[in-house]
Amino acid sequence: MTNHVSQQKTPSWLPYGLSLALLYVTFPLIWMGGLVTTYDAGMAVPDWPSTYGYNLFLYPWSSWIGGPWDLFVEHGHRLLASLAGLIAIALVVVTQRYEPRAWVRRFAVGALALVILQGVLGGARVLLDQRTVAMVHACVGPLFFMYAGAMACFTEPAWRQVEQRLPTSAGSKATRLAWITLGLAFVQLVLGANLRHIRVDASAATFRAFALFHIGMAFVVLGHAVALAIRGRHPDVPKLVRGGCTRVAVLVTLQVALGVATWTMKYGWPIWLPTPAFAHGLVVLNEGLIQSMTVTAHMAIGSMILIHTLVAAVRGSRMMSDVPVLAAGEAEQSSVVSRFASEGSQLQECVA
Repeated sequence: MTNHVSQQKTPSWLPYGLSLALLYVTFPLIWMGGLVTTYDAGMAVPDWPSTYGYNLFLYPWSSWIGGPWDLFVEHGHRLLASLAGLIAIALVVVTQRYEPRAWVRRFAVGALALVILQGVLGGARVLLDQRTVAMVHACVGPLFFMYAGAMACFTEPAWRQVEQRLPTSAGSKATRLAWITLGLAFVQLVLGANLRHIRVDASAATFRAFALFHIGMAFVVLGHAVALAIRGRHPDVPKLVRGGCTRVAVLVTLQVALGVATWTMKYGWPIWLPTPAFAHGLVVLNEGLIQSMTVTAHMAIGSMILIHTLVAAVRGSRMMSDVPVLAAGEAEQSSVVSRFASEGSQLQECVA
């Protein structure tokens, strides 16, 4: 044995399966974190890493399940975060044992480091009771979600089978646009986090500035998403990437609608829009079920936009690289790309 990686037949499904598990766990974790902010439940448990003096995993279930809602949300968020950490540890162990690509093994270690960082930020938010820390914590969560999505792309069995690239002008342009859209979407998420965690003593001018930037950026992202969907429909763009481009446009459109709904549920119908009949006499119920679910859904869909855009960009970069195509028949090249698209369907369903 000349390498510390096992020379046995690599169970490629194992690193991929754990990457998918990490992805599956991270989205409800983000959703639960959104509920923590929506219900202002960040200080429902005043200590960390313990829960009212108990070991995190030994806190009585009866007190958690039957306790106050904010306690249920906060402690549930901690449990899901711990599960994500355990999966990240398992992913590092498995990749170190079976993954022959050194850069993928390092990438798995990076996932674990990011989980630890996010956990420390969550703990610092409790111990310091700082809104700024909470805002950073809220931004790192979606960043880790994207990281987990990239890890799933890198470990899927079809990834290594695409040894022959088919660079085309349309495909390369769609890929570049996907990366640009991803950057804009993350900036928009940061602006939204500033609005969500704005200081209670912030001036009206500060709030108005963040709100205007957030609204303006929403239409910038929407324009790029629509352009991405149009460009992605070109026949030279691989089918798997094309589908991702379309889903990004659908999700961003939904996000804009949820943004209007969020504003309405929190502050009333926007004065810059025509007022429909149902909005007359609308009463805003603070922390009501409809308000809380709408606001949290708006936050969570933002993360879904990021992951779909990232997967389209990463796969496009893999399949549309400008690396010279290896000598092979056109039919063989088409077969390779087709196999990549079909075997990648499981990850597509995961983030759909």
